[in-house]
Amino acid sequence: MADSWETLKLLADPTRVRILSLLGVEELSVAELQEVLEMGQSRISSHLALLRQGELVIDRREGKKTFYALNEGLAKAQRGLADAARRAVERSDQVKEDRMQLSRILEKRKEQATAYFNSVAGRLSKDYCPGRTWEGIGNFLLHFVPSIRVVDLGAGEGLLSQLLARRAASVVCIDNSRRMVEVGSELAAKNGFTNLSYQLGDIESVPLDDGCMDLALLSQALHHAERPQLAVEEAGRVLVSGGRVVILDLLQHDFEQARELYADRWLGFSENKLYEFLKNSGFRKIEITVVSREAEAPHFQTVLATGLKP
Repeated sequence: MADSWETLKLLADPTRVRILSLLGVEELSVAELQEVLEMGQSRISSHLALLRQGELVIDRREGKKTFYALNEGLAKAQRGLADAARRAVERSDQVKEDRMQLSRILEKRKEQATAYFNSVAGRLSKDYCPGRTWEGIGNFLLHFVPSIRVVDLGAGEGLLSQLLARRAASVVCIDNSRRMVEVGSELAAKNGFTNLSYQLGDIESVPLDDGCMDLALLSQALHHAERPQLAVEEAGRVLVSGGRVVILDLLQHDFEQARELYADRWLGFSENKLYEFLKNSGFRKIEITVVSREAEAPHFQTVLATGLKP
């Protein structure tokens, strides 16, 4: 650990005090410090090495760049000396000039980011964006789920329901596969969900009372139903007045192999057909939107349909 004598020696150099003054405002790279101080890289790097050795600054790598910041964990005595040195020069013409140049550098940072987003405006949602995944977005949005009663019809293992259960008052998963119900129940127990349950049942004859749910989900389940219209009607039956149904399914396609590969009964549905299902089931305020298209053949498209029970 550096002692006060070593710290005083480091602070005796005006350039090092100027660097500390700048780092007191913002974490900066070597190149940015060069531009503000108008000095060569080797000179700046030498001063930074001494400051790091004296524990006055810390550094971190970000790709090919190294950024420097004040060491917030500095011992009280050394921190007091460094703060006193910065305060002593903060009104000097040199430091005022440094701050003005720093403002310019920070504005340049913002302009670089702005220039990028200006260049991709109109196609950002279509292009690859690191970290932007539907899974991530879904988890983010699920934090806004109110405390409601949810039924997941044709839930399978209930991945969506496992997420909804974190916020919802209760979630009931209905599936006609005994093994799916077993696996889902095991997952619910493993994750400690006491408000999530699984029941064996048919989405065309849901084993629930009338008007007991606030939200009914049919996520990639409707195209497995023998009678989709009846499944949508059942969703409406178990909803309270003002409840909502949400259907996420495939848009109508002609990939016949889906029948054998995925046990699909229907090759998706047109937007008009989904509207018909919802309208005939008594739903109002119907909204239908194609929300995604897969990049690889057969280019399945996903459609989202919602309706409100009067």
